[in-house]
Formats: sequence, C-alpha cells, structure tokens
Amino acid sequence: MAKTQDNTNGSVEESSFEQALKDLEAIVRKLEGGSGDLEASINDYVRGTELKEFCQKKLADARLKVESILKPQDGSTTPSLQPFDAK
Repeated sequence: MAKTQDNTNGSVEESSFEQALKDLEAIVRKLEGGSGDLEASINDYVRGTELKEFCQKKLADARLKVESILKPQDGSTTPSLQPFDAK
C-alpha cells in the first residue's frame, strides 16, 4: 500500500521516491517562502539535503536498471533483463 501521509519527520529510507520528492518540494517551498524561525529553517535544510541525496540515489539506481535492459545478441526483438547489482 502506498504511503499518503506526510513523512517529513520519518526516516528518509522509509520513504518511497515519490513521497521523498513530495516532501522535498514542500521543504523547498517553505524555505523559499521564508516562513519559520532560523532553527526550523536549518532543520528543514538538513532534512531537504537528506531527501535530495535519497532521491538522487533512487534515480541513479533506476537508471542502472534501465541500462541493464539490453537488446539480445541473437537478433530477436525481445529485450532481455540482465542481473543488476545496486552497490
């Protein structure tokens, strides 16, 4: 079941990519708006940095998975999925 609640205080690793991106966008809007005190803004910035890194890793992993789909060497038109190791 997909998460629909706001996960801004939970662990980044527990988030889906979509939820992490949504939370990151909310933090960016909040910081750009200048609302909140300095300490809250610093905490939001730290959280945003964690979310950004998480999203970048998820995107890099997805890119590698897509790249692992290769055209078969036998001339058939059906792509084959190669083993993937996300280190």
